[in-house]
Amino acid sequence: MSYRVQQLDVRVETKTLDNVFITAVVSIQYQVLQEKVYEAFYALTDPSRQITAHVFDVLRAELPNLELDSVFEAKEDLALSVKNALTETMTKYGYQIMQVLITDLDPDQRVKNAMNEINSSKRLKFAVAERAEGEKILKVKSAEAEAEAKYLSGVGVAKQRKAIVDGLRTSIVDFTDGIKGTTSKDTLDLLLLTQYFDCIKDVGSAPNCKTTFVPTSKSKFSPVSQRPGSSLSRQRNPYNP
Repeated sequence: MSYRVQQLDVRVETKTLDNVFITAVVSIQYQVLQEKVYEAFYALTDPSRQITAHVFDVLRAELPNLELDSVFEAKEDLALSVKNALTETMTKYGYQIMQVLITDLDPDQRVKNAMNEINSSKRLKFAVAERAEGEKILKVKSAEAEAEAKYLSGVGVAKQRKAIVDGLRTSIVDFTDGIKGTTSKDTLDLLLLTQYFDCIKDVGSAPNCKTTFVPTSKSKFSPVSQRPGSSLSRQRNPYNP
């Protein structure tokens, strides 16, 4: 008879509440009580079988009440239930239950694969939702930026046109006051002709422009203000005659 602490590993196979078969490995550490050596020696012929029977009884009564996911969360409670049941029974036979540990819970391999697949699908679904939300935010921000850019562009064009009008007004007033006998129409004709020449210059200096035709008015007596309106410009592209 040994007073050393001994360990017994018991493998129990049973099913859970959701009809999944699972194998639990329970490690029981026990020791002979010195004051009950007589009972430990003569009361039981094989204490390991007695302990194994109680472990089977407790686990096969507890596990069918739990679903598979809950089993993993209730390991400590299951171990405590086994320890309490063994302590109550084995103490009177001269054995002290030191510790009970559930060291492994192993469902069928197909069940584990299915659980991994479910977890993978959930994470994939979450990832797709997050990616879609990111694309949505990107498109919304892009649309907001485009709207803001158009608004600022419109404000800039409006300010530019206002500045042009103010400049023309100032030019007309200065030209009329500086040269006696001129009218506002003469000033507008001169400004229009200047802008016409600037336009011809820009068209002629364009990279794709090879030839520019500038026909003038047929009558040399036609007003200056009518010449730009009657003039036509044509650009010939070497790749598209």
